[in-house]
Formats: sequence, structure tokens, C-alpha cells
Amino acid sequence: MTHSPIILGRDAGLSTLAAEQWLPRPRAEIFQFFADAGNLNILTPPWLRFEILTPRPIVMRVGALIDYRLRLHGWPLRWQSEITAWEPPERFVDEQRHGPYRLWQHEHRFTERDGGTVVTDRVRYAVAGGRLTDWLFVRHDVVRIFAYRQQKLAELFGR
Repeated sequence: MTHSPIILGRDAGLSTLAAEQWLPRPRAEIFQFFADAGNLNILTPPWLRFEILTPRPIVMRVGALIDYRLRLHGWPLRWQSEITAWEPPERFVDEQRHGPYRLWQHEHRFTERDGGTVVTDRVRYAVAGGRLTDWLFVRHDVVRIFAYRQQKLAELFGR
């Protein structure tokens, strides 16, 4: 099982994150795990105290809205995301509709390779206060969240 470093950059004035991880399991199995919104609890670090508020089961499809509650550095936050692309078993996109970011677009891709599945995350985001706020307060947390996610995926599917 391999993963790429989490890369942060800038694109058209937005902060970007790219992460890639190969898991030795079939794409259908990996996608099925991600298709259950309840599994976000497993992939989210405990220090965020993440809770899904939308009643389950959540039918994943274009237009599905999912509400969450979490704590970031002690501050309670509400977040709502919308599924804006749903293309099983290859990809889906969630976008923040309400929450702490000015913009949050997260594309999840699942590609068959070498007898397993490459999970690719691409995130474009913007925060109030721009680049300085991102650099001082946000970027480190985003990297920690995705590093935790890669660790949990390795534990779940790395065998």
C-alpha cells in the first residue's frame, strides 16, 4: 500500500490539496465504503468531534444534502455539503453549501491500478482572510485531516 504526500498549492487564487493512495482492494469495495456517508465518522479525526446530523440512511446522489456538526479548536461549527457529481464507481464531488469556508470543492476519484484501487482526493478551497489566514490557521489542519484519513484507509483496506 502506497500513498503520495499531501500536496498543497494555489490555483486561480484558491488553495488546493492533492492526495493519492493505492489500496490493495477492488474499486467496487472501496467505492462502496465511500458511498456510505456514515463512514465519514471513521475517516474524520476524533479531535474534530464530527457528527452527522442528517438522518440515515443517506441516499447518495446528485443533489443530496448532508449536514454536520464539528468542533475546530474548540469552536462549534455547522457544515452542509451537497453532492454535485455522482458517478459510481469512478468519482463523486461534494461541495460546501454552508460552513466555515468561502469555497470547498472536494473531488474523490477511484481508479483501478495494479490489482488495487487508487483513491485520489483533490480539494479546492478558499477562506475569509485569503492566503495569510490559510497559511497561519487553516492549511496545517487540512493537511492533518487528510493525513489521518490516509492512515485510517490504510488500516481498513491495507491488508
